[in-house]
Amino acid sequence: MTNNSIAQQLIRAVEEADSSPKLLEAVQNLAAAGLEETVPTLVAALGYNNPGAAVAAVDGLIQIGEPAVQPLLQLIDNFNYGARAWAVRALAGIGDPRGLDTLLDAAKNDFALSVRRAAARGLGTVRWQELPPEEVQTSQQQALAVLMQVCQDSEWVVRYAAVTGLEALAVAVNSTQSALIPSVTEQLEQMANMDLEVAIRARAWMALHQLQVEVGNYPTLQSTLEDVEVPSRGSGRRI
Repeated sequence: MTNNSIAQQLIRAVEEADSSPKLLEAVQNLAAAGLEETVPTLVAALGYNNPGAAVAAVDGLIQIGEPAVQPLLQLIDNFNYGARAWAVRALAGIGDPRGLDTLLDAAKNDFALSVRRAAARGLGTVRWQELPPEEVQTSQQQALAVLMQVCQDSEWVVRYAAVTGLEALAVAVNSTQSALIPSVTEQLEQMANMDLEVAIRARAWMALHQLQVEVGNYPTLQSTLEDVEVPSRGSGRRI
């Protein structure tokens, strides 16, 4: 049986599902196949009123990767909010730089904390090497500026995602514009010492130590670590 015939069989199962459990199972099977031919149906599943199916579709689209990007961007342009939220999560997971503008906007402006969180995490894992060389530095600077802004988000889970995004971005810029690293470490130091949530203080502290391993023993990073207190579980949210 060819990939196309397998895809068509799986797609028919989605189209013929007559209950929520059957739809969920059908989308899960479709996503697990990882076939490019299934992208339109997986993208359509993001708009179904079935969160489980949407989660499975996101996983499948991330697995398929680059061929799913343009259909996802087109879906976002249709302004279906529910589907748009899932599409942002898929784009963040894929990391294709064509989704960068969408991630920048979603991290700053989306009213759903889950979308802002996914976009912030995704800004740290963009595949920068796929951008034209002349665009890399400006794009990374944009990502840094947005992540710094997201570090002030009112929702702690979004700020947590911003910390992970900053850590990943610092590793990326180490090979392109290491002058940005002190800005990252200063922000992480501030969060490690001052954020109200112990989970974020701990994650920022961990990020600083990880960066010391990943990007080398920068004097500014070493001095930053010396100024950071080890987070205490005596206050803030317990995890």
